[in-house]
Amino acid sequence: MFEVSIELTDPVIKLFQETASQLKGAARRRFQAQIVMELGYGGQLLAQKKLGWDRNTIRKGIKELISGIACVDNYSARGRYKTEEHLTNLLEDIKNLVDSQSQTDPSFKSQRLYTRLTASQVRKLLVEKFNYTDEQLPSEETIRIKLNYLGYRLKRVAKVLPQKKSHKLMQSLSNLQ
Repeated sequence: MFEVSIELTDPVIKLFQETASQLKGAARRRFQAQIVMELGYGGQLLAQKKLGWDRNTIRKGIKELISGIACVDNYSARGRYKTEEHLTNLLEDIKNLVDSQSQTDPSFKSQRLYTRLTASQVRKLLVEKFNYTDEQLPSEETIRIKLNYLGYRLKRVAKVLPQKKSHKLMQSLSNLQ
């Protein structure tokens, strides 16, 4: 059917797989392309079946090997855009809502701002006051992250505790007995 110049035994397969897993980007593609070219005709299919390599990656590596030009992987351009890029006024609107409900640290030990509003309340207020739709706004978790990014912390209102009995009151009570 086709001629292979390298015999793929189990130790050789393991060596090729380990080596490829340690390399990244263009170096990995170049290594895979060199192995496939050494395998000869049908090498791509054999590498896909025996080594578990992607044929599209192998083809890209062969093109890079032949041309001598390595493709630059633009990993930083991947992923989702931040919410602020979709909704440009979102952070300002959150600040306007939360500033009126915030207070600084009572002990003035930190620059933190504490608010009584939860992320779900902020989300509801954004819909009511700033005419956002429910579909436009991010999830409560994302709004919670944005609140933390803006420096706000959720602080529960402390329950009123009974005052401790004073020392003089204790003495007067003991004298009565």
